[in-house]
Amino acid sequence: MSEPVEAYGLWSLVIINSAVFIIFAFSFFKPRTKRDWRSFGAFSAFLVALFTEMYGFPLTIYLLSGWLQANYPGIDWLSHDAGHLPEMLFGWQGNPHFGPFHLLSFALIGGGFVLISAAWRVLYEAQRRGALAVTGPYAHVRHPQYAGFILIMLGFLFQWPTVLTLAMFPVLTWMYLRLVRHEEREALEVFGAAYARYMAVVPPLVPRLTHLSQSSL
Repeated sequence: MSEPVEAYGLWSLVIINSAVFIIFAFSFFKPRTKRDWRSFGAFSAFLVALFTEMYGFPLTIYLLSGWLQANYPGIDWLSHDAGHLPEMLFGWQGNPHFGPFHLLSFALIGGGFVLISAAWRVLYEAQRRGALAVTGPYAHVRHPQYAGFILIMLGFLFQWPTVLTLAMFPVLTWMYLRLVRHEEREALEVFGAAYARYMAVVPPLVPRLTHLSQSSL
């Protein structure tokens, strides 16, 4: 009967995990402008909401407790493992940390951080020279750092979906799309036809499969 107490109410883990991931993301993204800080702040809020439910208070489990107990009576929904809802709902019998959704989440989260880091190096060098960033990740998408944030959030949704983070995800994605439009208007003012040609070839957030296949040859 002690497992629910041990699984949640661990506010020190909420603070530590939130701080680790936020600092880790900050070291890759390095926000400078107000827009950078706004996008990074929204991403940080997503992480805090996630870890609050993961280790602090399982709001989603409580909201869905009646339906979950009625349809999955053999599961202790106040245990930590049960918080991995995709594995539980699809009947994964093993350790949920090695389940397919959890492994997919690791790939998405890791890929997102790698993308943000690689993009920052290219962007920093281009800004230093006063040129367009068109190499590395920027050869495949125009806004790889925003794409990286979306990948990380999507990865966490596969790992530990909650009512709040599921609601935040489309809102934050829409916010990033608005930031994309603002930044591209500014880039067109600065770089003119060169950026227009770049826009015509490279998609904003999702790379074209044909483009990826050509670059790998």
